[in-house]
Amino acid sequence: MTEATFEPTILTFACQHCAYAAADLAGSLRIQYPSGVRIVKVPCSGRVEVTEILHAFERGADGVIVAG
Repeated sequence: MTEATFEPTILTFACQHCAYAAADLAGSLRIQYPSGVRIVKVPCSGRVEVTEILHAFERGADGVIVAG
């Protein structure tokens, strides 16, 4: 009998100057992160509205990260 494994979908709003640059560098260095992580580049993490976070949950995200 096999157990079903849960793979959460995490939406990340990443500041283009900080967090997105770090994620891009990780990709360049071939550092892997889980396939359920989705990265959205935003101009500034401070401009992410609460409604955008709630919309992500409505559309099925299991978690949301706002990274600056």
